[in-house]
Amino acid sequence: MNRDRPWETPEEDWRAAVNRVRAGRALEPASWPGGARCALALSFDCDHETFEMGAGKSAIGRLAWGEFGRRRGVPRVLDVLARHDARATFFVPAVAGLIEPEALQPIVGAGHEIGVHGWIHENTSLLDRETERTLLLRSRDTLERLTGQTPVGHRAANWDLSAHTLELVAEAGFAYDSSLMADDACYEPVCDGRPTGLVEIPVDWVRDDAVYLLFNREPPTRPWTAPADVLDIFRREFDMAFDEGGVCQLVFHPFVIGYRSRIWILDELIRHAKARGPVWIPTHAELAEWVRKA
Repeated sequence: MNRDRPWETPEEDWRAAVNRVRAGRALEPASWPGGARCALALSFDCDHETFEMGAGKSAIGRLAWGEFGRRRGVPRVLDVLARHDARATFFVPAVAGLIEPEALQPIVGAGHEIGVHGWIHENTSLLDRETERTLLLRSRDTLERLTGQTPVGHRAANWDLSAHTLELVAEAGFAYDSSLMADDACYEPVCDGRPTGLVEIPVDWVRDDAVYLLFNREPPTRPWTAPADVLDIFRREFDMAFDEGGVCQLVFHPFVIGYRSRIWILDELIRHAKARGPVWIPTHAELAEWVRKA
């Protein structure tokens, strides 16, 4: 693509860019386990200190903010999930796991899934292919050593993918990716027209707590949505998924949702979902396995 004058980009170039990664066949099952009406897929990005470190920074206050996610956010999340007997997936940058390996054990011990979320929450789109491959495999192997589980799911940090990410994830033997936004139902991504064999469990900014509740100095962003309004957005996403018989996938961050004034959002959302009727709340790995058979 011509960055300075995109309108001068030849058709063969813009078509190649568009077709590099596309949504392939839909993976929408005719039914959900146990007669459930829909699936509610909860995920928690445990960036912790690497939210700062992945950008090449090390401000003491920001590192402490990330540490809050591990010390207070994750335990509060686990308490809510246990109260509702709900399972979830925790995407962890390998360095975040290495900082305090013992903090991963309550997650694994409660039956939740650990997925790969980069090495140090780096921007994957800036990496050359070999560096990206090395970091992907190192992250997977590190988390396996720390947890005793082989990660089968991948989520790019910040959802920044390179042109090679999906191919590398497939080559590494992962079962699914959860970084793309081409649908709100699961699908199989294709690269240059070739099926990858992966299940894509799509994300979206509208279903991410950080969009509404994150504080940042650079770039200067402030929480602009009241917690009650965030719940309303997520609840509406779930209600339509329930009516359609589809999937509602949500992204939370322990250092965002884990505050006393916010953790109730998660609690109330799960309570509401169960009150609507039969709902399946699987890990992302369980969801990928089920829709693959669709």
